[in-house]
Amino acid sequence: MSDWLTSLEGTPAGHDLALVLALSAAFLHALFGALQKGRHDPWLSRGAIDLSYGLIAAPFALFVVPWPEPHMWPIFAVVFVIHVGYKLAQSYTYVLGSYTVVYPVVRGTGPLFTVIGAGFLFGESFTALQWVGVLTLVAGIFALAAYNLRHWPLGRDKLRPALAMAVLTGGFVAAYTTYDAYGIRATADPFTFLAWFFFIDGFFMPVIAALRWKNMAARPALAPLMGRGVLGAFVAFASFGSIMLATRLDSVGEAAVLRETSTVFAALIGWIVLGEKVGPRRLVMMALIAAGAVLVEMGG
Repeated sequence: MSDWLTSLEGTPAGHDLALVLALSAAFLHALFGALQKGRHDPWLSRGAIDLSYGLIAAPFALFVVPWPEPHMWPIFAVVFVIHVGYKLAQSYTYVLGSYTVVYPVVRGTGPLFTVIGAGFLFGESFTALQWVGVLTLVAGIFALAAYNLRHWPLGRDKLRPALAMAVLTGGFVAAYTTYDAYGIRATADPFTFLAWFFFIDGFFMPVIAALRWKNMAARPALAPLMGRGVLGAFVAFASFGSIMLATRLDSVGEAAVLRETSTVFAALIGWIVLGEKVGPRRLVMMALIAAGAVLVEMGG
């Protein structure tokens, strides 16, 4: 499997597979966000998910895939720090804001920074049409943010902090997308990176979640929470694994932008599953974000 994947790097077949993987990651990441934002406290949900995927990944990391090369350990250390920052920012964002409000800002802010970072780190460049697509996506994000500033029905005191945290989280999305792409390209076997990433990444949030659960006056039952954690773990494997393999096979910037079609899936999940009101204007703005991603792919 590893040999077959690496043989596709930089080929037309690899580009097509990267497209499928990035779009799959878009849907799965929207589902993952909904699982964390659902009826459980976001901190507890994330802790349950991370504990689950860390335990599931452990035997694969330790006994199945080749062990990381010596130069990979400093890379994993930086990856761990970036993801800790991302998770803290994301959890605060979901506590402050409605899912359909903050999720598009988080996912839409990241690609612009990722495209710029990929240019510096990997020497990638975009065509004029692709930059039009990026700017279209960003315009949709800022239009959505402006609309929410005027029409969000919840307390105004929480709106600006929610949007600010969403932008910060988007910055962490760009950081981990770019650096993780560097990491998965730095090892001979891409599955070594994925297995060890999930194993190492599962250590932090369960501790935070356990402390938070212990100090709660009304502690939620652990069985339903862990059930959601196991489900979220498999969604995370598929979502993160798909986007990381896409960044190894093809352009990091294109994969990052295509993943942000997740805003459309997020709107549908928020409306159908979480019972949140979206409204026609907000849907149009989310569609504008998705259109920007399509232009990026067409211009490549």
